[in-house]
Amino acid sequence: MVQLPTQSYPPLSPRQTLPTMYDLPSDNPEEPGLPDEFHFLQPLLLFLTFQPTNWSPELVFSACDLNLYYSVTHPQWYKRPDWFGVVGVPRLYEGQDLRLSYVVWQEEVSPYVVVELLSPGTQEEDLSRTVSTPGNPPTKWQVYEQILRIPYSIIFSRYTNELQAFHLLGGHYVPMNLVDNRLLMPELGLSLGLWQGSFREINRLWLRWMTLEGELILTPEEEAITAQEQAVTAQERAVAEQERAERLAARLRELGVDPDELE
Repeated sequence: MVQLPTQSYPPLSPRQTLPTMYDLPSDNPEEPGLPDEFHFLQPLLLFLTFQPTNWSPELVFSACDLNLYYSVTHPQWYKRPDWFGVVGVPRLYEGQDLRLSYVVWQEEVSPYVVVELLSPGTQEEDLSRTVSTPGNPPTKWQVYEQILRIPYSIIFSRYTNELQAFHLLGGHYVPMNLVDNRLLMPELGLSLGLWQGSFREINRLWLRWMTLEGELILTPEEEAITAQEQAVTAQERAVAEQERAERLAARLRELGVDPDELE
């Protein structure tokens, strides 16, 4: 009998062997629904205005209240940030599908910035006051800082309007200072600031994305209003110019000059 040579294969990567987003749920049955209306509107405003100028829109992804799976050794463990943004990944999963969850070992890119909105039920963990016990999932702070190494972690309280921000330096989060009431993120070409204004007919202090110079990044609704206002202004300017030309022509005729004969 002829002995066939054995062939060895390289080990499969976690991307090939671990669950994908199609296998991991996006909703937790123990947490039905969102906790309050602010936790819907504030992440939505962040979602609509997150437009990094240093990245193509096709390589920018952000999500609200989406499960973030982070552990290769514990593939069922996840955190659910109120909002997070990623750069360097396709807008669609593998360029073709809406995401059910964000699975780091499949995406191979960690979020770049994460925002947590304080609420009575989660503020202890959001503020890093909880301690992980052996055998249980790590805390949010541990995941964001030590496992995913997310460059920017932001915490905002709608009750006190307090904004806390941390930047990953030397492997640890250090507090960030606000510049003109904004957090500068030059790697994204953006700043994150507090803005008093009306969003979805609710006037309050909101957290929203701006340019590095502090100009508001407009939502689609704001862009439509601005375009309409500019169109009206242009039309009014054209009417004013036409009326001015007609007054000038009338004055010339009074002086015995035919304006049609003038070059």
